[in-house]
Amino acid sequence: MALNKKITIPLIALIAVIVVAAGVLYFNGWFKDDGGGHSKLEHNVQLWTCSMHPFIIKDKPGTCPICGMELIKKIESAPGSAQTPEQKQQADMLGQVSVSAVQRVMANVATAVAEQSSLNKEINAVGIVQYDQSRQTKVTAWIAGRIDKLNVTTVGARVSKNRPVAEIYSPDLLATQQEYLLALKSRERLKDSPILSISQNGDGLVSSARQRLMLFGVKENQIAELEKAGKPNIRLPIYTPLSGIVIEKMVQQGQYVNTGDVLFSIADLSTVWVEMEVYENEFPNIHIGQQVEIRSQSFPAKPFSGRISFIYPFLDPKTRTVKARVEMPNPGMKLKPDMFVNAVIKVPLGKGIVVPITSVMDSGKRKTVWVEASPGIFEPREVQVGQQTDDRVQILSGIKVGDKVAVSGGYLIDSESQLNGGGAVDHSQHTGGKPAAEAQAPATKGTLKMDDMKM
Repeated sequence: MALNKKITIPLIALIAVIVVAAGVLYFNGWFKDDGGGHSKLEHNVQLWTCSMHPFIIKDKPGTCPICGMELIKKIESAPGSAQTPEQKQQADMLGQVSVSAVQRVMANVATAVAEQSSLNKEINAVGIVQYDQSRQTKVTAWIAGRIDKLNVTTVGARVSKNRPVAEIYSPDLLATQQEYLLALKSRERLKDSPILSISQNGDGLVSSARQRLMLFGVKENQIAELEKAGKPNIRLPIYTPLSGIVIEKMVQQGQYVNTGDVLFSIADLSTVWVEMEVYENEFPNIHIGQQVEIRSQSFPAKPFSGRISFIYPFLDPKTRTVKARVEMPNPGMKLKPDMFVNAVIKVPLGKGIVVPITSVMDSGKRKTVWVEASPGIFEPREVQVGQQTDDRVQILSGIKVGDKVAVSGGYLIDSESQLNGGGAVDHSQHTGGKPAAEAQAPATKGTLKMDDMKM
């Protein structure tokens, strides 16, 4: 009996203390509803959430079960930023999302103004320096004979079309020169003949012998020197058709050659080609006459400039690229054939509404941007995009000039919208003839609140 008294008296005293404390809390309003379905005790509980996955909410610190990041304290919206039930219902019907100043800082939500601006696209391609094929030639032997003298002995030597590259001895050429000299003498003797056919015959012999000399590669000035000297030249000089660099040498001094044999290959490197490869998705943006900037690793501080002179009419099936030829001057012959270069083509795309490319969210079926309709209130807009560059994109429809769009933190706004009952609103869908408010009102029923997703 004494043991029961020892237990009963302290228990009664503890119950009395609990009742008194509960009464004090009750009179101070701790158990009263604040209008939002929560008591003060509930508000005093510190919750923790993930900055990357805001629907993860716990009542103690730890790590996110999805990404493993450290949880941060969940900060409720300031009392002054709370919306009335009517405002919240209207915002839900429009798909709007309210972002407080604290949430905006934590989620790094930044905005930019949609502006009317010109957009320039930059196409980057790789290319290889090639010889200008219109400035290449081969020096050939016009007559069979022996190379008695070779004025060019090495590849890479510079040659001029006014100076001979070699001298050839040919018995056929020697006989033709003698024949021409005899024809000249015969014309002098027959020109005073009273018979017209005989006097004209001398002119025909000279013309025939002269034609044969020219077919052997003898020039007009060489024929004039032959007439002046009155005796044949033992060796005939060989000239190149154009000035340039010897890129190939196929003959040695003293070598016998046949008619048509190639002696040298000559290239003029004052102008070169750059054959660049453009991917098929960028091919429609290039055209003949377009200016191209060429950069080489050998001369990084000195860009070269040229223009597209030809676009090949076929596609490489292996690389899925189209080749375009850029013709450009080569001062100082700095660009060498077979050198790799980078080509940059700047294409003007015209003027239009331009926003940062990070502001457009692509779900695969549609593209959406979040527009700040009023301070702290964002609403989704479905947009149609046009041309785009590395950091900006054209907007063809959906927003207007002056709209503020979210350029960062858009995915967090979208996830908040999903939690509030449906995400970005697809304005292109039909509502079956019902008003928008009636068609979307059921989506607000049973809305999943972030506070209810405690893990």
